[in-house]
Formats: sequence, C-alpha cells, structure tokens
Amino acid sequence: MSKTREKITVQVDGVLLADLRSLAEQERRPIEALVEEAIAALIEKRRQGTARPHVMSAYRKSRAPYAPLYKKLAE
Repeated sequence: MSKTREKITVQVDGVLLADLRSLAEQERRPIEALVEEAIAALIEKRRQGTARPHVMSAYRKSRAPYAPLYKKLAE
C-alpha cells in the first residue's frame, strides 16, 4: 500500500455510521483505520471473483464423468 494519504468525503447511512463509531471506540482504533480496512477487504474480495478452491476441485472431479449431462444442460 502507498504511504501517500488521500482525503475523501463520503455520505453513509446514519445507523451505519453510528455502528462504525461504536466499533472504532470498542477497538480503540480511529474510524479512518476501520474504513481503510473495509475498503481493502472489499477490493480484494472483488478482485478474486473466483470460486473457492474446494468448489473448483469438486467441479473438476465431476467434469469427466458428467460431461454428457453438462453438455445437455447447456443446450
């Protein structure tokens, strides 16, 4: 992550902001740290965009035995 800090302004739901403030107080962390953590987590989640490894493994194992069925379903 860059060491350069940028200032942004956002509007959020009042209840969500109250929950964020409460969480920041409980964790004794600044709101900015929680917001940055949340943004980083969202970006990482969206970048992945792939199925979980165990799901892909199960699919690969089923592909050969069920290929005719998959082909029929795709039609």
